[in-house]
Amino acid sequence: MTDPSVQTDSPADALTIKLPAGFDVLAADEALSAGITEALDQVEEQLLEALTTDDELTNTSARYLAEAGGKRIRPLLTVLTAQLFDGVNAEVRQAAAVMEMIHLATLYHDDVMDSAPLRRGTPSAHEVWGNSVAILTGDLILSRASRMMAELSQEGARVQSHTFERLVMGQLHETVGPQGSEDAYKHYLSVIADKTGSLVAAAARLGAHFGGAEGAQTQLLHDYGEAVGIAFQLADDIIDLAADGEASGKTPGTDLREGVPTLPVLLLRGAAAQGDEAARDALTLVDGDLSSDEALAEAVSAVVAHPVTERAWEVARSWSARAKEAIADLPDSTVKQALNSFADAVVDREG
Repeated sequence: MTDPSVQTDSPADALTIKLPAGFDVLAADEALSAGITEALDQVEEQLLEALTTDDELTNTSARYLAEAGGKRIRPLLTVLTAQLFDGVNAEVRQAAAVMEMIHLATLYHDDVMDSAPLRRGTPSAHEVWGNSVAILTGDLILSRASRMMAELSQEGARVQSHTFERLVMGQLHETVGPQGSEDAYKHYLSVIADKTGSLVAAAARLGAHFGGAEGAQTQLLHDYGEAVGIAFQLADDIIDLAADGEASGKTPGTDLREGVPTLPVLLLRGAAAQGDEAARDALTLVDGDLSSDEALAEAVSAVVAHPVTERAWEVARSWSARAKEAIADLPDSTVKQALNSFADAVVDREG
């Protein structure tokens, strides 16, 4: 099914945010759908304006990834959660733009750390301008995002700073790996919660906050966002192994080849430690030389064929269910239905 995210048109097209299939329930309410689309169009305009500078190099590099299009999950959640309360206003739109700016800044940094050649189908920023410019561009975007959030409220600035701290700590912990006797599975979930869940949680929380929610209500949306972000990343890690390469556009087993410990492999190691011979055989392939496409394909097939892959999907679905449970006590509405559908959609996709 369609990736549960918001896709923007290319820069040459008029700004129009297209709600994905996972949000069909919104389309049934024409007035609500039109209001959300208009708000997201305005967020997109504000985002590009915030990334614009008088300096030619900085202007080009700062707008580079935003103009490449891509997903707008976080602004969408900010706008949607505001609709659960008093609705979208200028503060909600600015917070939504800030959430996307933080996400963009992390992409500049991540691509340098991962030596990633491509981002959103185009050469990564560091491939175009070098590592220093890419890192500094990410820093510039973060500084502007901080200034914009500080203009809104002290609470917004507090949430943003705490979120950025978690993003950094998540990346640091992923880089160094589990320490000492630290449980690898708990470490993995902690990294995902910090690196992915925290920003999705902040987006949902700030939409509620600036949309007029009470404190307890904002926490419910925070919990929803964190759980749905974790579910999304868990699904991504499984899709890296299980997806059809032609359908998803991804080469299965990229994480295996790079030695990234993801949930299926962690579960496989646990099964092997408990005496599962099939798991041990699969690990022999996983831990072997995966430089050739043939060896990689054999290792991928062995992991996918083992029951740990289905168990990994069960874990991902449990986080999706946890997201829906977080907002179960909120009054029923079209927006609540859409949030529940989104939680389902993140673990019901092929890429």
